[in-house]
Amino acid sequence: MKVLIVNPILYTNENRNIKKINTIKDTMIYDLCLAFKKKGCDVTLAASDLYKPSENESYPFNIIWMRTRLTKLFPPHTLPYCPEVKKIAKSGNFDLIITSEVFSLNSLKLALCTPKNLIVWQELGKHNRIFHGLASKFWYGIVAKIGFKKALIVARSVQAREFISKYCKNVSDTIIDHGVNIEKFTPCREKDNQFAISSQLISRKHIEKSIEAFAKYLNKYDDSAKLYIMGDGDEKENLRKLAKDLGADKNIIFTGKLGHNKLIEILKKSIAMLVYTEKDNNMVSVVESIALATPVITTDIPYNASYIKAEKLGIVNNNWNENDLRKLAASDEYINNCINYRKYLPTEYKAEQFLKVKGLI
Repeated sequence: MKVLIVNPILYTNENRNIKKINTIKDTMIYDLCLAFKKKGCDVTLAASDLYKPSENESYPFNIIWMRTRLTKLFPPHTLPYCPEVKKIAKSGNFDLIITSEVFSLNSLKLALCTPKNLIVWQELGKHNRIFHGLASKFWYGIVAKIGFKKALIVARSVQAREFISKYCKNVSDTIIDHGVNIEKFTPCREKDNQFAISSQLISRKHIEKSIEAFAKYLNKYDDSAKLYIMGDGDEKENLRKLAKDLGADKNIIFTGKLGHNKLIEILKKSIAMLVYTEKDNNMVSVVESIALATPVITTDIPYNASYIKAEKLGIVNNNWNENDLRKLAASDEYINNCINYRKYLPTEYKAEQFLKVKGLI
């Protein structure tokens, strides 16, 4: 069986200047491609050439680096345009094509030329802010209704399904969230006296709120606890200063950006992963944390929050504080729930869902 996965954006960038990374082997979509290969599929990944890693790599499946056009008009970090995707899809004789997002010129080309074999994997659960939201409203209100009539749409969350169902009729009842390579993320019941943040250090992530809550936890409950902040960004020095001003700098370790292996070792030994974001969709880091049996404390902003709350995989509270941290530290219930939920997280399970929803197995 031949599978094409069209995913131009391989990792998150905050602006149109795409930062090169050394490897794409830590990305969610890479592990999904591996999962299809393990299922016996002949896999091709089509990605934007702007996301090609800085170092030469070899891959166990085919990767096509599509040339990204008109980058001044279509920002490559949010709306990359890769016109050769149509030629790739039509010439490959693929049994299944998966493309990301309805609001995409690449997805539109595929929906018009290969709708029978197509799944549009929808993450967005509200209108995109590009061009002040006008482009998104026009696209979903007119283009999506006409151009995506025959393409099957599979949402990544309840929120995304509710949103896209307003504009498209051919939406599957099956929800397929991001998965993880379960072999990399082995669970750990025994936790050290520490919490963790895995995030870009940028304003919209509101790391300062997590630091403030942790500082109060130190004062009220346990002054020996540690907080590992794994990531880098523009707010790093401001956050360091805040930690010092709050008298928590000796308990907070800024690790910088870590490779997956080092990140996993810290996250798996942590009592919980802390999230206080003001804008995110499906967070891969949340899925990774749950796979490691590390509960998540978060606002209700990430789309993952719905099943975190439903399955008690952590705490969902828009104003979580030191008392919520204490609740997680004092109970093994959330760890046990994460371990029980792991069966839904493997990328191989996600690949199987895609094949089933298209009637290929």
